[in-house]
Amino acid sequence: MQLSTPHLLGIKDLPIADIDLILSTASHFKDVLQRPIKKVPSLRDTTIVNLFYENSTRTRISFELAEKRLSADTLNFSASGSSVSKGESLLDTVKNILSMKVDMVVMRHSSSGAPHFLAKHIPVAIVNAGDGINEHPTQALLDAFSIKEKCGTLEGKKVVLIGDIMHSRVALSNIYLLKKAGAEVMVAGPPTLIPIYIQEALDVRVEYNLKKALQWCDVANVLRIQLERQNEVLFSSLREYNLAYGISKKTLEALNKEIVILHPGPINRGVEIDSDVADSSHSIILQQVENGVAVRMAVLYLLSNAQNF
Repeated sequence: MQLSTPHLLGIKDLPIADIDLILSTASHFKDVLQRPIKKVPSLRDTTIVNLFYENSTRTRISFELAEKRLSADTLNFSASGSSVSKGESLLDTVKNILSMKVDMVVMRHSSSGAPHFLAKHIPVAIVNAGDGINEHPTQALLDAFSIKEKCGTLEGKKVVLIGDIMHSRVALSNIYLLKKAGAEVMVAGPPTLIPIYIQEALDVRVEYNLKKALQWCDVANVLRIQLERQNEVLFSSLREYNLAYGISKKTLEALNKEIVILHPGPINRGVEIDSDVADSSHSIILQQVENGVAVRMAVLYLLSNAQNF
């Protein structure tokens, strides 16, 4: 079995059959990660470069660990300290790397569409590890895998994405995937952080009242406030944001049901989520991190068998 596409650039154009294949393959790799020896030879003699033009901790480490678990040879590239700082273009950088016989590129870039641009110009598989405010497909896949593992299914589940929807590539990828999988989707947060077109364009519910959103949902995916992407003041202060939209233990106790809490990280404790929630039995945040390795192993493995260039 293989994917219908030679790249993973986003969820928007990814068929549901490919999503199901990735998630089922990830389940097998998660079993592998429970063994005493957590390594398989699936990508032996395959060289993968992690091309990161933006800072990253979880995603980069997760991809690198996934590559090592598959026995791939791994190269790590960061823009700081490279020839990029001397003015070298993205395409020239990648062409120079490919001349060293690289088989696959995992790429994070601050510009939306950068992986799509590369996919048109170089003959190797590209995995989008986050591009600007566009998409973050492997995060959506691991979120879906984690919800399915916890709840049994995605179909019919009510999932709310809370926080900085406007600047979140995680939100967009999650919306695309959840809708394809048959879940009901809501976005919640301050009006200034929710695009005005989103309800009509993406067919999702919009709610500005946190309590109503939590009362509606089965699963809450809490997003980080991305101050680094905001060019203007969109709410009064982090303290005010926490009072209106931060999720605390008190908030959850006021509900007449239990809900599942996710967070893609990094967590701003005391802003979008309090420590007593992030570390509670409601939270599957650490499971998301663990599942991320299995999901990324699945993506890399399936793409290695789908390079029909």
